Amino acid sequence: MRFEVWAPLTGRVALRLDDATYDMARDPDRDGWWTVQTPAGDGSRYGFLLGGETVPRPDPRGRRLPDGPDGLSAVVDLDALAPRSAPQSARSVPSTRIPLQDAVLYELHIGTFTPEGTFDAAAARLGHLTALGVTHVELMPVCSFSGRHGWGYDGVAPWSVHEPYGGPAGLARFTAAAHAAGLGVVLDVVHNHLGPSGNHLPAFGPYFTDTHHTPWGAAVNLDAPGSDEVRAYLIGSALAWLRDYGIDGLRLDAVHALADGRALTFLEELSAAVDALAAETGRPLFLIAESDRCDPRTTTPRAAGGPGLQAQWNDDFHHALHCALTGESQAYYADFAEAPLAALAKTLTRVFFHDGTWSSFRGRTHGRPVDHRRTPAHRFVGYSQTHDQIGNRALGDRLSASLSPGLLACAAAVTLTGPFVPMLFMGEEWGARTPWQYFTDHPDPELAEAVRSGRRREFAAHGWKAEEIPDPQDPATRDRSCLDWSESEQPVHARLLDWYRTLVALRRTHPDLRDPDLAAVRVAHDEERRWLTFRRGDVRVAVNLSAEPVTIALGRGGVRVLASWEPLGHPGPDGRIHLPGESAVVLGL
Repeated sequence: MRFEVWAPLTGRVALRLDDATYDMARDPDRDGWWTVQTPAGDGSRYGFLLGGETVPRPDPRGRRLPDGPDGLSAVVDLDALAPRSAPQSARSVPSTRIPLQDAVLYELHIGTFTPEGTFDAAAARLGHLTALGVTHVELMPVCSFSGRHGWGYDGVAPWSVHEPYGGPAGLARFTAAAHAAGLGVVLDVVHNHLGPSGNHLPAFGPYFTDTHHTPWGAAVNLDAPGSDEVRAYLIGSALAWLRDYGIDGLRLDAVHALADGRALTFLEELSAAVDALAAETGRPLFLIAESDRCDPRTTTPRAAGGPGLQAQWNDDFHHALHCALTGESQAYYADFAEAPLAALAKTLTRVFFHDGTWSSFRGRTHGRPVDHRRTPAHRFVGYSQTHDQIGNRALGDRLSASLSPGLLACAAAVTLTGPFVPMLFMGEEWGARTPWQYFTDHPDPELAEAVRSGRRREFAAHGWKAEEIPDPQDPATRDRSCLDWSESEQPVHARLLDWYRTLVALRRTHPDLRDPDLAAVRVAHDEERRWLTFRRGDVRVAVNLSAEPVTIALGRGGVRVLASWEPLGHPGPDGRIHLPGESAVVLGL
């Protein structure tokens, strides 16, 4: 087996393999690379000794870290992993053939989707997702991080799979099981920073640079000397998830935090490499960005001068919907709270609320307009809840903690029948009452205390008492965040789950609900009476966020009820409907 490592900062590198040590030679064709060839097999433990070090460091490109980020790497025989594409049943549609514009995404965290917190335990629940009707599972980050439990955004080994989840074999089994169930798999990856514990990359090379600074410290080196190899390292990692595990798409965390001043940006290089892999394998692959910029250029094709990403999250849609539902006005919600239904109407037709408008939260204008006549709606992902929007709250409370089932039904109706690619957060479909809180498991006591006190300090500025904020390091915080699957069988939760299934089915069976034409969306609303309607082709959607019933003129008669949260009489010939309080209805011609 050939072992190789990029280590341009040292004059000597040795391989420690099991109990033997082998000197490595410089690669004459690649500057800074060291190689050695020696027998090894699946599971062999190894690491690299840099310079005069006596304790080996794990392989930056290692696929498995059985003992965590500070332990040795283990050789992984990729050909011995679970089958990458299990046979499809005669009636199922291969998930990898479902285009993004027809997708319904379901975000889940392996560590809290089930109490066991493993790939295998999550795979055992895939039947619930197929019954729900979603098309793709979006996994939060699964690369190795310090400790057993965490969100995954403090990963330190972008090529490896977190061992407590099940390691590489577990991920391969999960992906194969999802594909066999007709589900695609999207993986959340982080390129803008690495975690604070167990990060060995700086010892190997200039993976970070002081040229830029980020909220996490020195920036990942995307444009300083040595950045060619750093880019190749991250792009190689991304391709490995797609190629070796059969992942169908990647969600790119916080691309606005990528400090990159080069003419050919990292995102362009990444999207070109993914497109090339898609062409090579015959599998449609896609990239979805998280971005705070409200910039439509994030998803502009490379041929038109953009980075070529296929979609981006739309936080403005979430913020407007959240304010309309809850009336909250703190922090960034302040920009949407003055007229939340007007803000929601704007996002349904123009995508971004901030499209060059003043942002009081930022103290400046923000965003850029979307050309809604030319930009397809499936360039954007819409949602009423995500891990961020729940977990970054002081108590990790979901919408279900404060809203009635009727308002939750309204949120689902707007999200699942709206113009954007819809995404659900695990448990949302039955109105889960379990919170989803911020939890960590840092072995370093000083780091653990810094995280604990830092979180309490953050929320103290907003009036919270320290004892009210859950301790991220307390195992109970993670345990509270695990889904309680028995809830879904209780009557009030089962009713909401049936509503979600109905809406997802309508999206699948009515092409108008997947129409990418943003210019065709028509919206009306009444801020004072708190109702909103929108039209998508022959489908009309109406939500009443008030506790009082309302009469709404749809402007056209002859419609029929496709789905209604509350019992609803047949719409009159003049197109008027009488909508009960806190309820939603979907109508069709």
